[in-house]
Amino acid sequence: MKKMYAGLWLIVALWMSVQPVSAENKKGKEVNDREVWVSALYQMAAPVLSNMSEGKLQEKMQVELSPTWDGRDRRVTYMECFGRLMAGLAPWLSLPDDDTEEGKMRKQLREWALKSYAQAVDPQSKDYLLWRKEGQPLVDAAYVAESLLRGYDALWVPLDSVTKKRYIEEFTQLRRVDPPYTNWLLFSSTVECFLRKAGAPSDTYRIVSALRKVEEWYVGDGWYSDGPGFAFDYYNSFVLHPMYVECLEVFTNGGKNKIWNAAGCDFAKAQRRMQRFGMILERFISPEGTFPVFGRSITYRTGTLQPLALLAWRGWLPKELPNGQVRAAMTAVIQRMFGDKRNFNEKGFLTLGFNGKQPNISDWYTNNGSLYLASLAFLPLGLPADHPFWTDAPLPWTSKKAWEGMDFPKDHAYYE
Repeated sequence: MKKMYAGLWLIVALWMSVQPVSAENKKGKEVNDREVWVSALYQMAAPVLSNMSEGKLQEKMQVELSPTWDGRDRRVTYMECFGRLMAGLAPWLSLPDDDTEEGKMRKQLREWALKSYAQAVDPQSKDYLLWRKEGQPLVDAAYVAESLLRGYDALWVPLDSVTKKRYIEEFTQLRRVDPPYTNWLLFSSTVECFLRKAGAPSDTYRIVSALRKVEEWYVGDGWYSDGPGFAFDYYNSFVLHPMYVECLEVFTNGGKNKIWNAAGCDFAKAQRRMQRFGMILERFISPEGTFPVFGRSITYRTGTLQPLALLAWRGWLPKELPNGQVRAAMTAVIQRMFGDKRNFNEKGFLTLGFNGKQPNISDWYTNNGSLYLASLAFLPLGLPADHPFWTDAPLPWTSKKAWEGMDFPKDHAYYE
């Protein structure tokens, strides 16, 4: 019976992997926004987790490397794929089970995910990840840690004691990596914050020194510099805002405590900056559901919207951004990006590119496992279907109002 159930869901996964995500299903029936999001995320996640849960991801994944690949061990691909996917998927998998179609999909993904977490740290598994070679594993261990912070009760607590012990060992040995003087400092901090939350020994210096440095790199109006020099790209979205806020949340107990030797690192202040950056991201979304294509790592696709997604999921949206407006804007982007099959390769894995197969825009460190940062736009699926984010009427977003002749709020810089 169990084999029959698993086989059924593999068929469902295969079917969904070739279905375009649109406002209508195959029969022409209109679907709601949440169904659009669920379909896109399931399509992204199922090929990864169905294979990894059986220790077959490294055997089955159709890997794509940048034409300018720097020669590092290509096995970094699998850790990038799993860690980044789970960082976006964790909130949705944390919802309780129900008998809806979505609930069945979510339950299947959670079962696969829990088995995949175990495979990732089992030295006897064919899907044991590349924890102990190269510096890149620090990056993607941070996304694994972030996934366990975001889905602590649903994804960390149920793991068996051996698997938990292995994670603590693998996270701890990553102190061998000396992070460059960039957003990488937050990868060390995120790993250590997870260890702290899990009750394992953590390195306070790695946490606080990273927080201090990011605070020093704030340049104003919701933007951080990625290191000493400012770069106009989306790393404020991919790393800086989310990991800074989430590390501060863990380390200060949600702002209840102060950091005695880093007084400027304030949880509430960091939230306000992210709210301002979220307002900027919302204004970037065009009436057609596109956003500006600039900066490195643009292949991370919808990962650019992570701060907006995090604000929505955590209930931190500023008053200028109503739920229905943010949902409508983000749905337009998701439909535009995943409304056809062009972003997946022949085996159902994300393909190198921005919107389609465009390998030449990949950076030297990019493989198609890297691209699963796209999942980070889907954090609001961690809100139940009856939450106002999903039930409020859709509203035109800022650029749609502006370009269609409606009144829209003027913009202004954020000052502290």
